[in-house]
Amino acid sequence: MKCKCIAVASSGRGSYMSVKKVKTLWVVVLSVLLVFLSGCGGKNDSKPAVSQTGDSKTERSLTIAASFYPMYIFTLNIAKDVPNVKVVSLTKPTTGCLHDYALTPDDMKNLEGAQILVINGAGMEGFMDKVKGQMPDLKIIESSQGIPLIQGDGDEGDNPHVWLSISNAITQVNTIGNQLASLDPANASQYQENTKVYVAKLEDLKTKMHKALDGVQQRNIVTFHEAFPYFSKEFNLNIAGVIEREPGSAPSAKELSETIEQIKSIGIKALFAEPQYPSKAADTIAKETGAKVYTLDPVVTGPMDADAYVNIMESNLTTLQEALK
Repeated sequence: MKCKCIAVASSGRGSYMSVKKVKTLWVVVLSVLLVFLSGCGGKNDSKPAVSQTGDSKTERSLTIAASFYPMYIFTLNIAKDVPNVKVVSLTKPTTGCLHDYALTPDDMKNLEGAQILVINGAGMEGFMDKVKGQMPDLKIIESSQGIPLIQGDGDEGDNPHVWLSISNAITQVNTIGNQLASLDPANASQYQENTKVYVAKLEDLKTKMHKALDGVQQRNIVTFHEAFPYFSKEFNLNIAGVIEREPGSAPSAKELSETIEQIKSIGIKALFAEPQYPSKAADTIAKETGAKVYTLDPVVTGPMDADAYVNIMESNLTTLQEALK
């Protein structure tokens, strides 16, 4: 046994070196594996956890859609500078009033990322059943809630053009601001502050317009369509005639004749068309009566600018001052 051991020790140098190389190789492999596994573990440990409650500011975002132009302008002011909040218009800013409007595939795409939809209500958005059916989790803010509505002519139902009264617009802005603060409590103070600032601008506008219009002697006006009853009520004007009951639907010969006779009998000197629609019927009436055609804007299209409502209403004031003097 002793000789056998001596033989291995003296004649097995090559085998000894092979074993040493294998051991060295294993050490290298194990080291590489340890580094790799350590790196993987380190990467997982350093990745921030995704908040399941939406508390993480890096993960949180909110998209608010507005049904059409005036609702977009109101919401834009209320959500101004609120972090990670985006305001989009459901319909194109050139759409105008949503009378019998059917949503397009592009409109529905605008809702895909939205969590909240601000609408006028009062029957303006006839497509809401479709929206609620396809997006049951979408939160709806109906801005006209609580505003007394004016009954339309015939079987038309309630008149939905509430935003043209500045008093009503203030109510709508407050409703939107309060509900956004409730739905997004993390930014409640910013919504409330923005609402306060914008309402102050609207109050100044209201005071300015009343000061200019309350004393006018000529209070009879003829408007293009049924958009201005709330405006007229706000400023104690009398709508003596309407050129087109529905915009884009030309009056019949009988309706045209009746309007012409009414204007002549009352002695109205001003007719009000709207920039969104052709003024052909108004021009015909003006030719027959000698009345002048002016433009009164119902604030349903315009620049996507936060001050647009105030600017358009001030332009309407300038027009009325000229037409009713």
